[in-house]
Amino acid sequence: MPKVQKIHREITPLSPEDSFLVFDRVKDTFDFPIHFHPEFEINFIQHGKGVRRIIGDHIEEIDDIELVLVGPNLYHGWEIGSCKHKQIHEITIQFHNDLFDETLLSRRIMAPIKDMFNRSIHGILFSKKTANELASRITQLSRLDSMDYFLEIISILHDLANSRNQRLLSTYTVDHDKFEEDDKMRLVYEYVQKNFSEKITLDDVSRAAFMSPVSFNRFIKKRTGKTFVNYLNDIRVGYAARWLVEKDSSISEIAFKAGFNNIANFNRIFKSLKKTTPSQYRENFYGIKRVL
Repeated sequence: MPKVQKIHREITPLSPEDSFLVFDRVKDTFDFPIHFHPEFEINFIQHGKGVRRIIGDHIEEIDDIELVLVGPNLYHGWEIGSCKHKQIHEITIQFHNDLFDETLLSRRIMAPIKDMFNRSIHGILFSKKTANELASRITQLSRLDSMDYFLEIISILHDLANSRNQRLLSTYTVDHDKFEEDDKMRLVYEYVQKNFSEKITLDDVSRAAFMSPVSFNRFIKKRTGKTFVNYLNDIRVGYAARWLVEKDSSISEIAFKAGFNNIANFNRIFKSLKKTTPSQYRENFYGIKRVL
């Protein structure tokens, strides 16, 4: 497989004086390369059934309506895929990653938005119900002016943050997850990030978190909804997925580098998490990245 080129770093038109930027367009294809930028981005798409979504190490065909929040520097893009519609409505909202400073985000009323921003480093897909409920408000944004425009976007962010059935998309993130409110979870995260390529036992990670194995088992299940083994596999598969796209190494080399000492086990776990085999995953990504 030829070497994959670097992902395009988009320079957005947002100036330092801007708060939000909204692009509202009807199109028949998606021709912008996979890219990243330090700004947050909300993307809303109507009539796009079959369009292919790429967020970090995630790839999937979308439904007829789509609403996603992409965090800073997470690579992303949409491709026409199998979509046949010629009137795809796309609205993109971009805003600076420092628009809301820590002093504001630390206020109690902003807690849901702060949590949503922290999770957006994975990319967040909102439910179809939420997308439909907010569709008319999002499509009206470009018609608003000044403070009405600003306040309506803040209100939409609040409703998104409090909506049900949100789904995180990318396993791999471009930055450390933020666990400011939980020192133990940060210790676990940092230990796993440093050692995921090696054998990690329950005793090892429990000691790193200054907990007993029994207490640690309860803790990790409560914080992540997963057993430690499943949590560790998520991290390892996330790195493997990224390397499958970015490196020329063989699948077996990547599996061992990611901490799997059995290729059959790697293939089984990868397919369980990504719904495709490693070779198919690499093939799906091949050719969709290019440099402008």
